[in-house]
Amino acid sequence: MKTSFDNNQLMAQLQQLSKVAQAGAGAPVEGTPAAGAEFGNLLTKAIDNVNQQQMESGRLANQIETGDGGVSLVKAMIASQKAGVAFQATVQVRNRVVSAYQDIMNMPI
Repeated sequence: MKTSFDNNQLMAQLQQLSKVAQAGAGAPVEGTPAAGAEFGNLLTKAIDNVNQQQMESGRLANQIETGDGGVSLVKAMIASQKAGVAFQATVQVRNRVVSAYQDIMNMPI
């Protein structure tokens, strides 16, 4: 099952977001969207991608458990690992966003 949001695209966009974060609030980084809605769309797509990977992993694991012959154990384990890595990456991004928010809120006025 091919997802509409490729892992390579996700990595490229996360690297782009990293450049934006390192550049600071002042100067826009070349090739980055200026609107906050674009960031929201990116985040939504990334979360949807993680959800699709977890659902696919669960489906393959269920097929292994029920004894369907069409699914190999290796394919199910790879899908499970991909879903786990994608979830952990999402959690780390969330932690960074929360940390940045807390830093901003703690800034003196």
